[in-house]
Amino acid sequence: MKSLLLMLITGCVVVNLCSAQPGKTEITRWQDDKKGAVSITWDDGSINQFKVALPLLNNFKFPATFFIITGQIPGSQYHGKFIGRPVQTIIKETATIATNKDNLFERASATPYLGLVGPMDYYYNAGSLVDAGKTDEAIKLINEMYAMVRNKHFKPGVQHNPEYMDAHGTTWNDIRKYAAQGHEFASHMITHPRLAILDEPNMLYELTKSKEDILNHLGARYTFSGEGPFGTENERVMRYAYKVYPALRNRMPEPWLKEITRGNPNNPGNTNKEYIQFQRGATTKTPLPIMKAWVDTTANKNNTWLVLTIHGVDGIGWEALSRQELNDYFSYIKAREKDLWVATFGNVARYMRERQAAALQVQQNKGAITITLRHTLNKAMYNLPLTLKTGVPANWKSVKITQGKKSLIIKPVTGNSKYAYVLYRAYPNNATITLSPI
Repeated sequence: MKSLLLMLITGCVVVNLCSAQPGKTEITRWQDDKKGAVSITWDDGSINQFKVALPLLNNFKFPATFFIITGQIPGSQYHGKFIGRPVQTIIKETATIATNKDNLFERASATPYLGLVGPMDYYYNAGSLVDAGKTDEAIKLINEMYAMVRNKHFKPGVQHNPEYMDAHGTTWNDIRKYAAQGHEFASHMITHPRLAILDEPNMLYELTKSKEDILNHLGARYTFSGEGPFGTENERVMRYAYKVYPALRNRMPEPWLKEITRGNPNNPGNTNKEYIQFQRGATTKTPLPIMKAWVDTTANKNNTWLVLTIHGVDGIGWEALSRQELNDYFSYIKAREKDLWVATFGNVARYMRERQAAALQVQQNKGAITITLRHTLNKAMYNLPLTLKTGVPANWKSVKITQGKKSLIIKPVTGNSKYAYVLYRAYPNNATITLSPI
């Protein structure tokens, strides 16, 4: 188990606490009592994300989340394949039985593995139609494609999608090194598929075997997050994916979270929910002032989590941003860091869930304040420290905070009140926290 740790939080401004009594403790909405959170996420794992963008992230001390396509990484156990009947049997059957809602998913799942160049385009377009709720149009498209297959329209060969091809160049050894620098690596499936048009065996293969390779090469911590390619929100896909990954950037089911996905043009606005996930895609079509406005919106509210989605870098990958654009944007985020908690997608999700599931028990006597912090979540998976804000008597000039064998001494923030306050991090489900004057 990770050793207990209490950390001093510096440079904090404590507001709206003047009425708190000594001993009153709350868990701040964001780590270190920041006004908002930002997660910088990357899709596909194209090589310049690591050669160009990752060194920039390290310079700014920004941990990021990389959703990687695992099937193309040397040393991965699982690669793209079709789970089902022989493809020649399926092709022969299409001559007498038209594509329909009962066989659409099987036929679509087989499409990338027909050994032909061209059907993949139909597969991706049909998947997009299913994601858009246009299943009848997808059926028609797949039916037309198989007629072309039977008529020898396509040339033999192997065809991969551009995202899969752009992701080549990184090894698991490289990824372990980057993970050790504080970055999160998460699943973007084996082949970057259109999950919404896959049948159950092939969808589960993409979901579970990508996770298994990540587990084998990086460990259980990196199996927390996932992203179904193309930002799918298909209900059928989500039902399967939620059983495999605790946190999905596609969508999170919490009733206390308002979600604004990449395809939703709305700004956060007002809500009676505790949190807002404000997801935005940074592309070549997005002016830098608009991207900066997302940051300003997050910093000016108190309940917003900005989730940035970036793909290509310096000419490699979809909608590639230049090194200079990234540097300028990261500089802008850094300038607002006193208000913003920049953290991985997985850690922000952990913090929110831990906070929502946590319970505090506080006891106070003349000499000390003791606090028990617990949550009901899986302790192995949810082990991020939470930030506590505790009122202390005004005559406590310095406060010793102890949890287990770890302790620190800090000076309270007094403001204009007769009460003072301390802000600190503590681990849930561990030793009692004790605050005492010195």
